[in-house]
Amino acid sequence: MEKFETLRSTAVPLPIENIDTDQIIPARFLKATDKEGFGNNVFRDWRFNKDGSINESFVLNNPSYSGSILVAGDNFGCGSSREHAAWALDGYGFKVVVSSFFADIFKGNALNNGILPIQVSEAFLKDLLQSIQDDPSSQIVVDLAKQSIALEDSTLSAAFDIDPYKKVCLINGYDDIDYLVSKIDTIEAFEQKA
Repeated sequence: MEKFETLRSTAVPLPIENIDTDQIIPARFLKATDKEGFGNNVFRDWRFNKDGSINESFVLNNPSYSGSILVAGDNFGCGSSREHAAWALDGYGFKVVVSSFFADIFKGNALNNGILPIQVSEAFLKDLLQSIQDDPSSQIVVDLAKQSIALEDSTLSAAFDIDPYKKVCLINGYDDIDYLVSKIDTIEAFEQKA
């Protein structure tokens, strides 16, 4: 995984509540076991019309919005457990998802795949969504070390919680195995004492 320290990016606003994993990546795309290509089908049924043409009204098809931060409505990632949802978001280029609530399984899958889910208050989320919609060039700064998210050049900011272990993993670009390997000296020293 890539190391995550501070991210400064524009954002994509998706003010829809209860976005489930089937909307993030439809079940018909789950046959593959490799992460490659899932980003092409993120929000597939919203990005494209039934005839395969581009849905011009969907935010990911609006050239005004871009960036590696997705700001979504409440209860993001609900529904069935599928790691593929995190793969699809990562494959598309999202490194952070902001919401006022995340389904626990989605949150774990996101963290395990290098995506930082930031849970904020409903009031902060509403203000952030409005700011992005008012000015798509707005820069958001996510500082993982300080556990803060802020709209640059404004007073809009918030702190967020993260599991300390997952924080270490993200900052160092570790998956679970990498973390264990990083502790090899400590593990060997313990074994010699036993």
